[in-house]
Amino acid sequence: MFAISVGEGAELRPIEPWQAEELLAHVERAREYAGPWVPFTVKVTDVESARAHLQHFAERQAADTGRFYGIWLDGTLVGGVLFRIFDARLEYCEVGVWLEPSAVGRGLITNAARVIIDWAVDQRGMHRVEWLVSSLNERSKKAAERLGFVRDGVLRESFPWQGIRHDMEVWSVLAPEWREARAARLAEGDRR
Repeated sequence: MFAISVGEGAELRPIEPWQAEELLAHVERAREYAGPWVPFTVKVTDVESARAHLQHFAERQAADTGRFYGIWLDGTLVGGVLFRIFDARLEYCEVGVWLEPSAVGRGLITNAARVIIDWAVDQRGMHRVEWLVSSLNERSKKAAERLGFVRDGVLRESFPWQGIRHDMEVWSVLAPEWREARAARLAEGDRR
């Protein structure tokens, strides 16, 4: 299995159905912090639902329509990144991210997202990478900005979640923009 360093002693790795207990333990630590924004952190409530969630993404990976990766910090699962949508035919995907509070502020989301977006653009030929976020989720919008995404617009009251109809902002980065920003980062000495 691969593990990619994302800094601070953290690794990005696939998370699979056999790791359901570990996912559940992570979700229990993350639920209050991520629950307002990340539906699976509310829906995963026991080992069976954790396994079903991971199995769903295993099937999506096999069909090449989605992927799910964990971020481990010092050996503990503390967050992750995913392709909620992955459409190689139309050359676009949607990235999602989450963390538990103990891992916030270390650059783990930025670094992990860069790894999977690099792969999607360079290896899989994605032209457009999207980031959908509730207009109320300031942390996620700031992460999208740090990564070089541009706010395309707002889908007004498009996502009912926990009794609130959220306006969902659509952010995107196009492959040429991503490559240009990466080249500029590398020229400045940032290796991530």
